[in-house]
Amino acid sequence: MNTQNTNVTAWTRNGCRALFCSPRTPTSGWRSSLKKYQRDITTLDQIPDEELDLLASRGFTGLWLIGLWERSRASQRIKQRMGQKDAVASAYSLYSYDIASDLGGWDALNSLRTRAWGRGIRLSADMVPNHMGIDSTWVAEHPDWFLSSSFSPYPSYSFKSENLSDDSRVGIYLEDHYYDKTDASVVFQRRDQQTGDVRYIYHGNDGTSFPWNDTAQLDYTNPVVREAVIQVILHVARNFPVIRFDAAMTLAKRHVQRLWFPEPGAGGAIPSRSQYGMTKPEFDEKVPEEFWREVVDRVSREVPDTLLLAEAFWMMEGYFVRTLGMHRVYNSAFMHMLRDEDNAKYRLAIKNTLEFDPQILKRYVNFMNNPDEKTAVEQFGNGDKYFGICTLLSTLPGLPMFGHGQVEGFSEKYGMEFRRARMDETPNDGLIRGHEWRIFPLLHRRYLFADVEQFLLFDFYSPNGSVDEEVFAYSNRFNDERGLVIYHNKFSNTRGWIKTSAAFIEKSSGKTIRKNIADGLGLPRVGHVIFKDYVTQLEYIRSCKEIWDKGMYVELGAYQCHAFMDWRFVGDSEWKIICDQLNGAGVSSMQDEWKKLFNVVEEVEIEEKIPAKKKRAVRKPVVKTTKEKGKKKQVAAAKKKAPVKKSQPKAKKPVTKKVAAKVKVSPEKRVAVKAKPVKKVIKKVAPKKLVIKKPAAKKTTVKKTVKKSTVAGRKK
Repeated sequence: MNTQNTNVTAWTRNGCRALFCSPRTPTSGWRSSLKKYQRDITTLDQIPDEELDLLASRGFTGLWLIGLWERSRASQRIKQRMGQKDAVASAYSLYSYDIASDLGGWDALNSLRTRAWGRGIRLSADMVPNHMGIDSTWVAEHPDWFLSSSFSPYPSYSFKSENLSDDSRVGIYLEDHYYDKTDASVVFQRRDQQTGDVRYIYHGNDGTSFPWNDTAQLDYTNPVVREAVIQVILHVARNFPVIRFDAAMTLAKRHVQRLWFPEPGAGGAIPSRSQYGMTKPEFDEKVPEEFWREVVDRVSREVPDTLLLAEAFWMMEGYFVRTLGMHRVYNSAFMHMLRDEDNAKYRLAIKNTLEFDPQILKRYVNFMNNPDEKTAVEQFGNGDKYFGICTLLSTLPGLPMFGHGQVEGFSEKYGMEFRRARMDETPNDGLIRGHEWRIFPLLHRRYLFADVEQFLLFDFYSPNGSVDEEVFAYSNRFNDERGLVIYHNKFSNTRGWIKTSAAFIEKSSGKTIRKNIADGLGLPRVGHVIFKDYVTQLEYIRSCKEIWDKGMYVELGAYQCHAFMDWRFVGDSEWKIICDQLNGAGVSSMQDEWKKLFNVVEEVEIEEKIPAKKKRAVRKPVVKTTKEKGKKKQVAAAKKKAPVKKSQPKAKKPVTKKVAAKVKVSPEKRVAVKAKPVKKVIKKVAPKKLVIKKPAAKKTTVKKTVKKSTVAGRKK
């Protein structure tokens, strides 16, 4: 039993919050990432703990492993015969749903799964329920499970090439014209070597291009087939908490009929299938229920802790989540529209969803590339546009999916059919550091952005009153945490106000309402709010009242982005002075700005009087004559007779020492702002005694230092 989550509703915030798309196999896709470990890595249990630690540290909580299953050996032979000597089988042409032996089998998977889960990473597996490999066990053992005919649909087809089957019970033959590239047959030939029965089984096909010539198409009008596929899905669900269904839209009822059983007169999307057409009532009788609805219900009952993710295109995204109940669905519009800067159309798509059912937004899997698309660096570059859209990827409701090589900036599209990279690429260290600085911190806060209950989309109003459709602005909340993201997806400058949200349907009342940005962020009506931009790492301060009354004024350059978080509230008084001085500019630390202005240092001058030291008189030696000696004796005799007055040495003026002392004033102490500095003078008149002369009033001058940034301004 899968015990890595307890219910599907918990997945949004606490489950798989960011999905990393792995390589096709550990030996090919993780090519450049795993070379650094300088050891052989060929099986799942050899994937280093260090690599799992790295994924966890970056904020990834899901790992999608592509190419796990035992692949069709016929697929590899076909590719090699067509000139791809080092090719392996397609990851979507399967022999069976067993972990490939060259990846270590189920034991190796169990090792990886345990180690990954110990780091909070859930493993995701691919499934391709539309078809199997042409030499799969099901083709050999259950030929009636596939769409087939007892005769060739076209007389020109011939099947005289090599037998592609390793099973002695059956022979598998591809149509000859495929090898000389003169035709792309819609069927292959299966010969029963024991009974001599010959069938022509249709290749898998979505009607958009050539048939997938290494696959066999399952017949979904057969209830036995539907149950067999569901049993395999349940088996996979017991081993993987996340399952991705490849080309899921091909199994929606409308497309099963359109492709394989077209209504009379419709013509059919696949050659030769019009002869098998059905009316809609006939088809509904054979397929009474949507296959995917049945899958979701069965998984919910039998393996309720599994997240189901569908690759669905053809404008089927909403149908898959609303009607079929799929937990997550591909949102290819995110990649295509933002890449092409079709911003108004994508904003409209979000608005329409908010007015119809906001819950759909959190069901989307957003991505900038996937295994079937060009690489992210090729589509978006590696500059401001890339990081701006990657910020949206990381902060919009839903599930963000990162492709292998996206963070490193690899330009080679990693294929499912090669064991090693064609290009010897070196990871872009600058791009990696950019992710560490701007993106990974956001992934660690996915709980703040993943849900839709508090999500608001805003219009960006230019000074002339028009809405600038090139700007994406939205907010979200979780408990006491807030986030506001603003991105300008255009090579130009703009400025304007964000005030009122787009309309959305309120779940409780069923009414369509709008909200003020201050209301949406839960701001008080008084005081100021400080918040941090995780793009520039600068802090900003705004008046709460101004945001309530006018909204938020922002100036944006080409592809400029902000991700405001860490909101905290402060009072008026000193903070109003700082807010007015900065005028909307950002600084590295708002607390440092406060200290510069209000953590004041007072200078105190001390005068100390110290008595002068007495100096000793030094007598000069004198040479005396005989006469002088006689005279001296007479004087001495006279002195004895008369009393002598002793004179005191003359006192000298004291020496004054000036000592400057600094006294810190506590941050809580309020001070006048516009005043002249006054020094305290302390005069020392005797040793160890101080006389302090206090001024009549204490006044202090405050120096105001402002570091300005052009990131965002506040219009006066």
